[in-house]
Amino acid sequence: MSTGKKLYRSYDRIIGGVCSGLADYFDIDPTIMRVGYALLTFFTGFCGIPLYIILWIVMPPKT
Repeated sequence: MSTGKKLYRSYDRIIGGVCSGLADYFDIDPTIMRVGYALLTFFTGFCGIPLYIILWIVMPPKT
């Protein structure tokens, strides 16, 4: 059963559109997602940076 939602990189981007695409998928404000991701990255010893790069490569752009 499909929910109709797809994960993609958004054109509303600051760097790669990853956080904005995640925000679209979870129906939250992109600014909240960006701040949350920055805090998560900072408090986990910057492990979020390689994760962001991987998501940037794996997530398809919105067409």
